[in-house]
Amino acid sequence: MLVFAASDKGGTGRSVTGANVAYRRALQGGDVAYLDFDFGSPTVGAIFNVESAVRGTDKGGLHSYLRGSTDAPQWLDVWVESDRPSLRGRPDGAGRLVLLPGDKGGGEFAATEDVVRRCVRLLQRMEEDFDVTLIDLSAGRSYATDIVLTATATPELRDVTTRWLVFHRWTRQHIIAADGLVRGDDGIIELGVARGHDRAALVNSIRFVRTAVVNPNSDELAGLRPEQVAWLRNTNQALQRLSGDRRVGRTALLGSVPLDPVLQWREQLITDWDTTIRQTANRATVDAFELIAKRLDEPGAWVGL
Repeated sequence: MLVFAASDKGGTGRSVTGANVAYRRALQGGDVAYLDFDFGSPTVGAIFNVESAVRGTDKGGLHSYLRGSTDAPQWLDVWVESDRPSLRGRPDGAGRLVLLPGDKGGGEFAATEDVVRRCVRLLQRMEEDFDVTLIDLSAGRSYATDIVLTATATPELRDVTTRWLVFHRWTRQHIIAADGLVRGDDGIIELGVARGHDRAALVNSIRFVRTAVVNPNSDELAGLRPEQVAWLRNTNQALQRLSGDRRVGRTALLGSVPLDPVLQWREQLITDWDTTIRQTANRATVDAFELIAKRLDEPGAWVGL
């Protein structure tokens, strides 16, 4: 399964949520690969605490491979390469967790025929070797999005199961932006159809993920004044209406990640050490990641919209 992580804006939590979902899927027993296709800012290595790739790699990353300057991109085993003690060593029952970083100092590049051909070969290899491959795309209407849409429309990948996760924060601007990224004139659907995808199949492969969501009924808001709580509840109701009108609502929602101080102040994987021993992160956040990871191949979560 190929899972593409997209967002129209930066700061949506796309990478940190995607990395945590990949981590949780590996803990559930799946073999997982994470490809950093955020070509302008390949920094996912920092989330996995892989020091050699915090700003991308200088040892032949995805930029080098796709542009033809290396025959194979670098693979990093997170269970071995992570500098974080709680991530070192594959836990019992866990699957593989592999990071393919981008290049240091890399940048965007167009979907030429050669680039697309190399992308097809790479994704074929990932599909053969892993249960889930999560591809983290650059924000917005990027070349990276064009490359993978073109690649997955080829005969070699047309029958491979693909999912699209579109990330957005729970704000008016982000809801509108997420809808535009998917359904705009130059959005994922129209670009995908132009590249050869079936419209209905592409539409049914797209789901939304909300991040940094505040529950207006949470006990954690007990310190707010009644007027603030009332305003927050009214705002939340307005966002629910807007998301429904923009077709970004519950029927198209794969998961919702609550606001968590750890993710706000330090983008990282949340381990059980963080929730049970240090108690710096909330268990509800981990539950959200685990649910999204399970729903990636849960048939009921991908019925036609």
